[in-house]
Amino acid sequence: MTDLHTSEAATGTGDRSRPRAALPALCATQITSWGIVYYAFPVLNARITADTGWSTTATTGAFSAALIVSALAGVPVGRVLDHRGPRAVMTLGSVLAAMAIFAVAIAPNLVVFFAAWMLAGIGMAATFYQPAFAALTRWWGQDRIRALTTVTLAGGLASTVFAPLTAMLAEHLSWRTTYTVLALLLALVTIPAHALALRAPWPPAPRPSSQRDAHRGPVARSRPFLMLATALTLNSFAMYAVVIALVPLLIARGASPTAAAWALGLGGAGQTLGRTLYATLARHTGVTTRTVTLIALGGGTTTAFAAISGPFPLLLGIAIAAGMVRGNLTLLQATAVTDRWGTAQYGLLSGLLAAPATIASALAPLAGAALAGPLGGYPALFAMLALASTAASLMALGSRQR
Repeated sequence: MTDLHTSEAATGTGDRSRPRAALPALCATQITSWGIVYYAFPVLNARITADTGWSTTATTGAFSAALIVSALAGVPVGRVLDHRGPRAVMTLGSVLAAMAIFAVAIAPNLVVFFAAWMLAGIGMAATFYQPAFAALTRWWGQDRIRALTTVTLAGGLASTVFAPLTAMLAEHLSWRTTYTVLALLLALVTIPAHALALRAPWPPAPRPSSQRDAHRGPVARSRPFLMLATALTLNSFAMYAVVIALVPLLIARGASPTAAAWALGLGGAGQTLGRTLYATLARHTGVTTRTVTLIALGGGTTTAFAAISGPFPLLLGIAIAAGMVRGNLTLLQATAVTDRWGTAQYGLLSGLLAAPATIASALAPLAGAALAGPLGGYPALFAMLALASTAASLMALGSRQR
């Protein structure tokens, strides 16, 4: 691991340059943005299909299209973040996201519904974790892991807050009115928060840590970067396929739908617990060791799901352990660029890393459902996904910098 802390210490990322309101504002906007733009959809989708007659495949496809657009838009958004900072990007993203959710609410047909979700994808790219991570990484400098952990802990509450809130609204309102209310709430919280709390001067990009670093060629074309991108993409595919397929796997193992849903929910609680441990892990491991170990641990929990049929409390424990690994992997990806190449091109490089991984995560649920039958059931699917995680951990070995 290359030590880049010394070169970053003198870049203006100390306490004086930090906007004091940025961290609490980003916590609030991540909860609200993820909760409304992402987590409200699975709660409302059954009502959408029942009311409109559109197929579940079509509506889910529209949502997946939003994630793919988000991945593709993340690269140019990251380039703008590097040069201009987060205020304009995240404020405009909040406006687009609110407009998109309102367009979803009033969509008269499936074509407009798809178009609205694709607009939402641009809003995701400009408001979700990647731009927030870029802001905190530049402003917080050496103390970035604490700030990143705080924001991801808050983001982890998005489903806890907005899934039941959305369900409660939908009990009394139509899905269209529910989305209209949520769009208004999204606008009221995120637009002023991003416009007012992110006004601090954008610190200049740090100097390369050595003259050699300045002339070693584009990072994005280097072997370590390409190997890391491949590892994170494979891992994202396996991880998100596991999350979506967990409930049907547990039902196939004999659990009730309610018990399976509890296992999924407690896995989310495990993510929050896992994120609290990342700073300690980062202090005691090198970046490549940490990457390989976490991906391999994720594959280990997937293998356990494939091989162990019960009892249910044991499966519940595996679900919590898998959630803890996922929580750490979120922060691993947030720090993957800075731990290796510094913060000078964080927005662009993190966008390039996230794009294929996000596309893989968008396609994983559909691919998992399609593969389960031909493979002979969900246990066999989990065995295949464990092999994908193993391949990802081997790829991660190649991300070591010489």
